[in-house]
Amino acid sequence: MRYTDGTMGAVLAVVLAVFLGAHVSLAAGLMRRRSRAAGLVALVVPPLAPWWGWGAGMQTRAIAWLAAVALYALGTITLLVVSGR
Repeated sequence: MRYTDGTMGAVLAVVLAVFLGAHVSLAAGLMRRRSRAAGLVALVVPPLAPWWGWGAGMQTRAIAWLAAVALYALGTITLLVVSGR
């Protein structure tokens, strides 16, 4: 199967949307479970969201966040290699 830039762009857009959803969900969960300040800091400093989320019992959200980041990085690298840029 041959991927075009448009196809990979669409896949990356979906993965980015999943990442943003998981990130906002983690930040909102932290605001409810820990403190409002922790949620706001996690919203501004993205790597803290899965770290603190895991500790607050939101393992599924943290795994979704990490998987989305990994897939986005892999997809971006693949797009750059395949397109030759």
